[in-house]
Amino acid sequence: MKITLLIILSILTFLSQLLLSHSTRCNPQDKKVLLKIKKAFNNPYHLASWNPDTDCCQWYVVDCDRKTNRITNFHLFAANVSGQIPPAIADLPYLESLTFHKITNLTGTIPPALARLTNLKMLTISWTNISGPIPSFLSQLKNLTFLDLSFNNFSGAIPQTLGELRNLNGLRLDRNKLTGPIPDSFGDLSPTLQYLYLSHNQLSGSIPRAWGDLNFTSVLFDRNRLEGDISFLFGKNKTVQNVDFSRNMLRFDLSNVEFPDGLSTLDLNHNRIYGSLPEGLAKLENLYLNVSYNRLCGQIPVGGRLQELDYSSYFHNRCLCGAPLPNCK
Repeated sequence: MKITLLIILSILTFLSQLLLSHSTRCNPQDKKVLLKIKKAFNNPYHLASWNPDTDCCQWYVVDCDRKTNRITNFHLFAANVSGQIPPAIADLPYLESLTFHKITNLTGTIPPALARLTNLKMLTISWTNISGPIPSFLSQLKNLTFLDLSFNNFSGAIPQTLGELRNLNGLRLDRNKLTGPIPDSFGDLSPTLQYLYLSHNQLSGSIPRAWGDLNFTSVLFDRNRLEGDISFLFGKNKTVQNVDFSRNMLRFDLSNVEFPDGLSTLDLNHNRIYGSLPEGLAKLENLYLNVSYNRLCGQIPVGGRLQELDYSSYFHNRCLCGAPLPNCK
């Protein structure tokens, strides 16, 4: 009886080990790289689930492809880790999405090794203390559809080479310390680009005239030192919905500019824009508008939401009048 029980237990143990071995999906090379990354971050508590005796496809922060079982996503959010981005990240060749977000103790620069991640489609390094120039080698990531480098300490000029990323749908470089003009190469950005955020930098000069041929959804350029005319971004057939060029040095006549029906936000406050408010603004039923601190004149068109907005959306202009401002004389 005891011998039979021992045999049964032995068989059950063998079967459980066999089942465990077949349930492990993690690629051994990927596991080795992940453990190297964990060590580079000084084995933080946030990566406590990274136990070498378990399947790395079950680890927190990473995801495996269901067919290849290779690591394709690495998303580190609000983690209590410190140091620099480990170059070993580049030894995960199947990565399609890489994120470092809200990690204030992440410092240094973007390691050149990241240029080897040619399968990357999404790269987010945001809300960190990474600094230095935005590296030109990011242009080697030809498959990128989304690049977010917002809320960091990047400085210097935007590299010309970023204009070579022809598959981008979204580009965020806002909330840094970038200087100089918008690169000439940005005049040839991909028509697939829908979201372009460059706000809260110290960019100067004018925006590329070629952008008049593109159809953005959102363009946020507030709090820079941009000059010139942006009226060519608009038109009845455009798809732009959100536009913020507030607190720049733009100078153009707003009087005859036509706006698309889908425009929902137009913030142009604190510029040097002159002329009058176009009558077409009164036809936009869901528009948030702010044109305060400019050089506009004439009566505010009646209709849409224009009279529902607070007077602060219009004040400090040369001679705007009509509700919600005082009546025209």
